[in-house]
Amino acid sequence: MNTALITRTPSASSPWALVPPLGHLDAYISAVNRLPMLTLEEEQSCARKLRSDNDLEAAGKLVMSHLRLVVSISRQYLGYGLPHGDLIQEGNVGLMKAVKRFDPDQGVRLVSYAMHWIKAEIHEYILKNWRMVKVATTKAQRKLFFNLRSMKQGFKADATEDEATHRDTLSEREITVMARELNVKREEVIEMETRMSGGDVVLDPTPGDDGEEAYGPIAYLTDASQEPTAVLEARRREVLASDGVAQAMAALDDRSRRIVTERWLKVNDDGSGGMTLHDLAAEYGVSAERIRQIEVAAMKKMRKSLAEYA
Repeated sequence: MNTALITRTPSASSPWALVPPLGHLDAYISAVNRLPMLTLEEEQSCARKLRSDNDLEAAGKLVMSHLRLVVSISRQYLGYGLPHGDLIQEGNVGLMKAVKRFDPDQGVRLVSYAMHWIKAEIHEYILKNWRMVKVATTKAQRKLFFNLRSMKQGFKADATEDEATHRDTLSEREITVMARELNVKREEVIEMETRMSGGDVVLDPTPGDDGEEAYGPIAYLTDASQEPTAVLEARRREVLASDGVAQAMAALDDRSRRIVTERWLKVNDDGSGGMTLHDLAAEYGVSAERIRQIEVAAMKKMRKSLAEYA
């Protein structure tokens, strides 16, 4: 949601003029930091206009005056490797939800009320996008996810310089302390640390500078046999090999059917096939060439029957 769409400005000189889009992040941040803050009286007046009259201009003023709060909060989550602009975008959504639900008669400033909604929206975005595999599902796991990084930094700050340099993993004591303070099991701390420290793997890497095809997990993780087209084709072949062939064989005369069976369908116990052209020629008292002609005609008739069946 582009924050430039949330206000209706009366003139270009208005302090509530449209801020630059988030695509120009530095200009956006500079602009929102120049927007004036509302006094307590102005904030309550706008909030009451919004509640009683659904005044969109009042809503815009409430939102615009707190955009700098979103920028400030979003900076706390830059360590997760997600674009700052996206974090601000999600935080702005939380701010708009807070403005919509804000009650000026509760004796709380909007800045305090909105922080919860901004953080909640950013948290949800991080959990959905930080890794392809979900890293936190329960409330306790979410708390662990968002506190693990800061607590690790605290442990490193307390450690000696040599320990901080040569150790990236948590010690047994640190795991125990973290589990106790966050009210989770030690196993959950270890598992979350493993998930967060593991790097992402590119399934389908791009070719290298030399033009050579890069080799990635996609090459051996894909199962081509389960591709929908392959599954349908396999089922089609299976039906043709059973019901289709049986119907095609039934359309032949007895001699043609026996020749096809002996030449193409019969397999002896030793792995050898059925009778040869000369064996069949001797049995029917004709030449081997004649048996071959009968075989060709029978196969042509069967292919036509199979095509119609398919």
